[in-house]
Amino acid sequence: MTTLNSRRGLPLWAKLLLGLIVLGLLAALGAFAYFRSLFAPAGGPAYTLEVAPGATVPQIARELEDKKIVKSAQVLRYAMQQSGVAARLKEGAYDLSGQMTVDEVVKTLDGPARIPVVNVTVPEGRRIKDLPEIFGKAGFDAQAIATALNTPALSQYANGKQPNLEGFVFPATYEFRPKDSATEVVKKMVARMETEFTPENVAGAQALGLSVRDWVILGSMVQAEAANNGEMPIIAGVFLNRLRDGIALGSDPTVAYGLGKDLPELDRSAGDFTKDTPYSTYTRQGLPAGPINNPGQAALLSVLNPQRKLSDGRDALYFLHAGGKIYVNHTYAEHLRDNDLYR
Repeated sequence: MTTLNSRRGLPLWAKLLLGLIVLGLLAALGAFAYFRSLFAPAGGPAYTLEVAPGATVPQIARELEDKKIVKSAQVLRYAMQQSGVAARLKEGAYDLSGQMTVDEVVKTLDGPARIPVVNVTVPEGRRIKDLPEIFGKAGFDAQAIATALNTPALSQYANGKQPNLEGFVFPATYEFRPKDSATEVVKKMVARMETEFTPENVAGAQALGLSVRDWVILGSMVQAEAANNGEMPIIAGVFLNRLRDGIALGSDPTVAYGLGKDLPELDRSAGDFTKDTPYSTYTRQGLPAGPINNPGQAALLSVLNPQRKLSDGRDALYFLHAGGKIYVNHTYAEHLRDNDLYR
């Protein structure tokens, strides 16, 4: 009875304090429950987060709140900071979903990033003018690519010698990031070409009396003339012999390039082969003014490893294509004979 009486006789201030404690506990429990609810899935659809260079954790957290991947950007930031992910976050793409908890989102962001890439193939022998359309179809800004390709300063070998990067863009299949700038794209292709210019290869070109640019020019002619890789050393040998002997190279693709035409568009009856341009190897001796396309590795190496002799030991000086074959001769008379026989 004494205990009950003492309880009934609690002073008002004690009753108020007890009530405040109970209310405080209830409020704390409610706040805790609310805070925990912010870690639950937000219910949004699947979303791919792309973390770009320089992106900040607050920016990323706000983006994921806006996309309903998380309920609270502040909670996500807190979780990333507490787990150390904020300091480890890497550039790339992360596949997320509004069905994930905050802990699952943070774990995904701490995993390997998927780097989105676009594959672009630049075929061997294509001209600079052909490339913007190829990149445009792959989702890049074709006009920006054209501008970069017409910036010879991007290559030390083209700079100051020609109006564009013709010859110094390596044909290959590349992986680019969708947000790469046109300059970044073209620099990558130029850098790949320059890996061909090894000390050994440059020395090989010099032994033939060719600078790096001369080598590329001749390689582009071989690329344009050859029906397949097997013909390339033969054609390179003919051109090198003719250069040595002071005979005009007489290459049809150089005429077409100088006139701004494709090879099938050449018209002998219209005087195309007598029109003088800096690229015509019919009206001028020696190499054309610059590369006439972007040669591949096989064409470049064929110049350094030419087949300059016929089976009888004589120099190869003429060639022609007919019926899917190549015919190579030492004299012009033999060349005319084969032209009459097989064409």
